[in-house]
Amino acid sequence: MNAKVLKSKVANRLKRKRRIRAKISGCGLLPRVSVFKSNRYISVQAIDDVTATTLCALHSKSTGHKSNKEGATALGVAFAAALKEAKISAIVFDRNGYQYHGVIAAFGDALRANEIKF
Repeated sequence: MNAKVLKSKVANRLKRKRRIRAKISGCGLLPRVSVFKSNRYISVQAIDDVTATTLCALHSKSTGHKSNKEGATALGVAFAAALKEAKISAIVFDRNGYQYHGVIAAFGDALRANEIKF
């Protein structure tokens, strides 16, 4: 993939990200869960947008999971446990401009399977 194509892919994702963020926001009772994925890692965090603080965060590098569907499912289970520890049972899901497919969908399904509502 040449540099021009890669640059336009990133620009299009950032455009989608801004469009999504204009419509959703999180608060203390209903935090926004933002997902970032790269080719090697997945990073998730629960954010209270009112006070601009991170309530809970998890990274696949620290848990030893890969950036594939199985790793995303395991990360979703671990993140659901961390959310329950923080007494959070409902969230607003921010897919961060990524298509809800594959790794992102596996993470979301794992959250739903562990009784986190969004």
